[in-house]
Amino acid sequence: MSDITTTHDPILPDAQMNLVRPKEPVIGRVTETRLCMNGKSASYVRHVAIDVSGTPLAGNFLVGQSFGVVPPGQQENGKPHAVRLYSIACPSWGEDGKGNVVSTTPKRLIDEHAPQKKTDDPNDHSLFLGVASNFLCDCNVGDEVMVTGPSGKRFLLPADHNAHDYLFIATGTGIAPFRGMVMELFDHPDGPTTSQVRLVMGTPYTTDLLYHDEFMRYAEKHDNFKYDWAISRERRPDGSRGLYVDRLIAETWDHYHDMLTSPRTLVYICGLLGMQYGFYVSLATHGIADGYITCTGPLAGTAPGDWQSDDIKRYARPTHRCMVEVY
Repeated sequence: MSDITTTHDPILPDAQMNLVRPKEPVIGRVTETRLCMNGKSASYVRHVAIDVSGTPLAGNFLVGQSFGVVPPGQQENGKPHAVRLYSIACPSWGEDGKGNVVSTTPKRLIDEHAPQKKTDDPNDHSLFLGVASNFLCDCNVGDEVMVTGPSGKRFLLPADHNAHDYLFIATGTGIAPFRGMVMELFDHPDGPTTSQVRLVMGTPYTTDLLYHDEFMRYAEKHDNFKYDWAISRERRPDGSRGLYVDRLIAETWDHYHDMLTSPRTLVYICGLLGMQYGFYVSLATHGIADGYITCTGPLAGTAPGDWQSDDIKRYARPTHRCMVEVY
């Protein structure tokens, strides 16, 4: 059992929800679009900022929330496209400092058709382009975007930023909310946070790192911000295989021990489904899982090294000190 208690559970701010509903979206206009990768890559990820001034969204979103995009056109059945949610990638005061410009981090979806239901043609392997993300990536400055939201009331920074320390763990476009959170913590009008903040980013290749230059600047400027990254498909300098984020943390545990054993610390995880499982195993292996997850069923009586992914998915639940957004 862990000696970490839940006496430092975060007090979250009140979040506005669904001020603009999917059936009645409002018009925003693109003010910025740029690639936000660390070099030439097989992926295409952009930073897109949208002016929502004059709409109920303006000034009413918080970092960590999402907003919706309704792409133009219709589905094959003739119905309008459904809303897609995108993580907000800016602080609560927006890209403009006044809460009028919200941003996000869409990744182009380029794939082949594959059967999704029995009636689909199993021989159709033609090119498939994602609807909403490609629409956002195609937009130019001045283009209109139908938006909704905001959504989400748990994946938020606490009301008192300095009451906690923070470990952010991301893969891919899961970095979006952490860009906004780092900006909120260190660029706040009341001054930068005094808390310890650590960000771990995982990507297949170094060129896939998102907002890398921005995070490097924060790390150079603020001693209480640490930025680590795990590259899974490149060899390390010593020739060993690449690392996923959970293995990076496990192999360099001494760098995280003091933070994770402190009752002040909150953990935020955002990215691909399953990325959190290895991290949960590391917590349990070091005897501090109780502070961040609750384990029931077969996990409760099984050594962490023998945990199975299906059991972790079913029987491990994050506590109030562990915020998880995976997809």
